[in-house]
Amino acid sequence: MAKPQKRYVCQACGSVASKWQGQCVDCAEWNTLLEEASNVTVFSQRHNLQGGGRSIQLVGLDADIPLPPRTPTGIVEFDRALGGGLVPGSATLIGGDPGIGKSTLLLQAAARIARAGHSVAYISGEEAADQVRLRAQRLGLGDAPVRLAAATSVRDILTTFSGKEAPDFLVIDSIQTMHSDLIEGAPGTVSQVRASAQELIRFAKERGTAVMLVGHVTKDGTIAGPRVLEHMVDTVLAFEGERSHQYRILRAIKNRFGGTDEIGVFAMGEDGLDEIANPSALFLTARGDAVAGTTVFPAMEGTRPVLVEIQALTVRLASGATPRRAVVGWDSGRLAMILAVLEARCGLSFSTAEVYLNIAGGYRLSDPAADLAVAAALVSALAERPVPTLAVAFGEVALSGELRPVAHGGLRLKEAAKLGFDSALVPASLADKGSGIRLHGFAQLGNLVDHLLGRG
Repeated sequence: MAKPQKRYVCQACGSVASKWQGQCVDCAEWNTLLEEASNVTVFSQRHNLQGGGRSIQLVGLDADIPLPPRTPTGIVEFDRALGGGLVPGSATLIGGDPGIGKSTLLLQAAARIARAGHSVAYISGEEAADQVRLRAQRLGLGDAPVRLAAATSVRDILTTFSGKEAPDFLVIDSIQTMHSDLIEGAPGTVSQVRASAQELIRFAKERGTAVMLVGHVTKDGTIAGPRVLEHMVDTVLAFEGERSHQYRILRAIKNRFGGTDEIGVFAMGEDGLDEIANPSALFLTARGDAVAGTTVFPAMEGTRPVLVEIQALTVRLASGATPRRAVVGWDSGRLAMILAVLEARCGLSFSTAEVYLNIAGGYRLSDPAADLAVAAALVSALAERPVPTLAVAFGEVALSGELRPVAHGGLRLKEAAKLGFDSALVPASLADKGSGIRLHGFAQLGNLVDHLLGRG
């Protein structure tokens, strides 16, 4: 009998090496290679695959194919992130920090789908069925016709549904706890996660069940396990937020049946997760007296505009002290760039001042259109001159100091007008889209600085 071959698999990216090494050559992570037994048969001769298979059917691009039907979950914000609801036969991966509320959200969705007349099964690999039942009773969902089970064997799960009608919605919590007896290795390893997910996805496609897989996340916030897992599923959702904050954001990272970058906003309460219909009001503080260092920025999340408040604070230091730069909710490299442009192109000095920047409400910004709003907040904080309370600001800042327009300017202005804002600080090339907001256009960042400082 031939001795089984050994291989070393990276637990971060799934790459395979023939010998152990401290650093993975593909993802550059350290100490992630674990030894696994190889079940790949080595062929001594070349096999011909041109024959013995079945002929596949080809269709044209103009074929009349109906859009996949969707099953609403009953949670509007969840359906928004999914692109309109669950698609039969789809596989969705949802990841988030421990304790963020993934199980609570899926249990609420499962209960509403079951109450709507669909068959639902919830398989927990981390908790006993009684623990899930107690959580459901605490959330007021104890009477929902959801079938529960505690299992970690993929073979047992698929055997349970093989001889009877498959459920319309199946929750696996979590994929890292599942194991297949066809693969060697402990649950949670790359080979086990990949094999278990592959079998569950095959079941979803064959039986028309919408499968929801819960995934753990690493320290940097990415979904743990092999990257191939994200390519295997149809939709990838990220549940974001801080456990110390009340608010949660469900973000679509990948969606084969809908748009990406859509978000659903929730608030964690005593009765579970509550939907937030107006996120703009959530991330804005009470607009009372004008305060220096604050601006309002209309961000875009997919097709949804969300108004957030940007807060800046500058503190002058004694000569010789090293100033500090602290950022919460935005890219620190982007802040350094804006500070450099303000110093080099606008003549402002931040070299002797500590700079603190915060996005209110725990929101995280990645939109380059926030450049102008951040610059306005910094100038306002440095000069201690407030930006008008009912004004919003957006636009991209170039290294030359030029202000460039950004996408969806009309939607941003309409959302601002709907919430009572009457003016906007924008690039000069942005045309009025009929929103009713008075536009203040600037070609260069220096023009905006002069406007905020009252120079002209």
